[in-house]
Amino acid sequence: MTDLWTVGVILGLACVTVLARCFFFISSQPWPLPRWAERGLQYAPIAALSAVVVPEVVMVQGHLVDTWQDARLFAAAAGAVAYFLRRDVLMTIVAGMAVYLPLHLGLGW
Repeated sequence: MTDLWTVGVILGLACVTVLARCFFFISSQPWPLPRWAERGLQYAPIAALSAVVVPEVVMVQGHLVDTWQDARLFAAAAGAVAYFLRRDVLMTIVAGMAVYLPLHLGLGW
């Protein structure tokens, strides 16, 4: 059974989440962002994606990859080349996986 404290914490977190997400809709006046904040938010998706993808490619269990025989390195390079040639996200994924799967499954890298 769930104790009363756990239920209270879950309800409190739900209220804080709803309030934080609806904060800008509560006011009837528009909230314009400064120009510097708008420019910074344009780069937020790229920065977040880099923060997730780059460590996954270059690290294994918290340590930098110490060998060139890692399928992720070659797949990332193939994906980057495919993107710069075609500018198509789907082709980037297909090219990266087309390199990664044979190296990882076939050679055990």
